[in-house]
Amino acid sequence: MMHSLLYLACMKKSSLEKSSSKKSPIDIAKSVLLIEANAVEALAEKLDSNFTKAVELILHCQGRVVVSGMGKSGHIGNKIASTFASTGTPAFFMHPAEASHGDLGMITKEDVVIALSNSGESDELLTIMPLLKRLGTKIVSITGKINSTLARQGDIHLDAEVAIEACPLGLAPTASSTAMLALGDALALAVLDQREFSAEDFARSHPGGSIGRKLLIRIQDIMRRGSAIPRVTVKASLKDALIEMSRKGLGMTAIVDAENRAIGIFTDGDLRRAFENGIDINNTNILDVMHENPQNITPEQLAVEAVEIMEQRKITALLVVDQQGELVGAINMHDLLIAKVV
Repeated sequence: MMHSLLYLACMKKSSLEKSSSKKSPIDIAKSVLLIEANAVEALAEKLDSNFTKAVELILHCQGRVVVSGMGKSGHIGNKIASTFASTGTPAFFMHPAEASHGDLGMITKEDVVIALSNSGESDELLTIMPLLKRLGTKIVSITGKINSTLARQGDIHLDAEVAIEACPLGLAPTASSTAMLALGDALALAVLDQREFSAEDFARSHPGGSIGRKLLIRIQDIMRRGSAIPRVTVKASLKDALIEMSRKGLGMTAIVDAENRAIGIFTDGDLRRAFENGIDINNTNILDVMHENPQNITPEQLAVEAVEIMEQRKITALLVVDQQGELVGAINMHDLLIAKVV
């Protein structure tokens, strides 16, 4: 009995000591983030001429960039391939195990293969290296071991070694996978810059997303046209302008001259101020209460520019004019919301 009590006491003490030394989730998280941030920062100091050579190789590639890796490196490779593809470099991910069972036929000698492996000893990748070399395909290897087999077999090797993993056990790929991803992003964006890939080019690869809408939709695609444009002539009365505003539902009307040039605008806000000043709507000419030289935009400008103008000027509608100043359209914030530009 005494031995049993002593054993239980010792176990309880050991459990309490272990519990008291356990780190909080916040402490663990801070440690992980700092280790991974330091790992990425250290990569910047290790960049050398091999990185420039890799950029040049990919930039002048006549085929596609094929990214391959096993396990966590494979997941990282998928994202790197996606980044290349969305930034102007045709690319796809190839699973190295599937490559040995027919997918190798997707690769040509015109392609560039980026092979990822932290250890540099991934059997599945090493199996296909001789076949790629025989085909004449250029290989960029990214590993965490500069003396590994994969590092030696690459035409160009990029060093992604990290000092320690963020995993408390030192086992799960954490800092190493983050570093590999960051190096892949750096490679893709360096190629983007050399290719002079523009924001409009990026939008063409993302037509279904908000980025594409903001960078591709122009004023002419969503503006009100023809009879839907609220407008009155310089001879109109304030009453005529109010009827036109009510009919068209844009909260304003343009005032045009004989050549259909927009010379003024009258808005709901102007109407409130007119009532405050006791103006007679039946006997007031619109010229007396309109704002001259109204803010406008051209049909060719991006819709997102209309959003910027409205926010800066604190207005909700814009007149659309052509190069000669002729009124050709009108747009308000609701139109931009419907187009999902905002």
